[in-house]
Amino acid sequence: MFSNYLIGLREGLEASLVVCILIAYLVKTGRRDALKPIWIGIAVAILLAMGFGCALEFGSQELTFEAQEALGGSLSVIAVGLVTWMVFWMRRTARHLKSELHGKLDAALAMGTGALVATAFLAVGREGLETALFVWASVHAASDGTPRPLAGVALGLLTAVLLGWLFYRGALRINLAKFFTWTGGMLVVVAAGVLAYGFHDLQEAGWVPGLRNLAFDISGTIEPDSWYGTLLKGVFNFQPDPTVIQVSVWLLYLIPVMGYFLAPQRVRSTPPVEQPAAE
Repeated sequence: MFSNYLIGLREGLEASLVVCILIAYLVKTGRRDALKPIWIGIAVAILLAMGFGCALEFGSQELTFEAQEALGGSLSVIAVGLVTWMVFWMRRTARHLKSELHGKLDAALAMGTGALVATAFLAVGREGLETALFVWASVHAASDGTPRPLAGVALGLLTAVLLGWLFYRGALRINLAKFFTWTGGMLVVVAAGVLAYGFHDLQEAGWVPGLRNLAFDISGTIEPDSWYGTLLKGVFNFQPDPTVIQVSVWLLYLIPVMGYFLAPQRVRSTPPVEQPAAE
């Protein structure tokens, strides 16, 4: 449940910050007349993300077992790729997100209502689609027949909305760069588990060999149905009897990605601007 809460919190807070920045900028510049198109774009983006999630969930139920596993494994790999890109993108742009959105909003204001709707839709819709896909993949990997994974996502999203509202009201101030660094690191660990389980799905679908070739089996020590087994499964997508492919994929993703993520960011030096000679 914690991993899904983290996904909902992280992705939801990004979307909440985008909404707060857009609305606050319009209010401060006296353009309250542009708020309605912004809210329309946000509503359409949310509906699209919800529809995409429902299509993934209910559409896959009509497939054969092999097809379901192939779809789940493929989408898990895609979801991990998207969330990895998102983690590094937010780490790089968190400090400049406000000015970047202000520039896009100024251009949209000059173009009219349709551009405002499109700006809000694209800004929030990307987060929504990424969230729907990664949540579906994570729930698919950790699902045990209970609604706990989705409850974790819902709680994370509600927390993100509350934090976004507090940011807007000026009642809460935190270092966003550090926040996204810490949550990004935890999300990399979650993504490693989703990726490993995605390859397990591909093995069950017959797309990847080695389903019977186990790396180890400690089911007798860590029982999957125990509270600690459930905790490890929910947080890290831990499996007590993983295949060699799963362990290899987990290590090959986690070690280089986490190492690169934790490495100090390089600050690009800009050449000095030459001053024009005095006449």
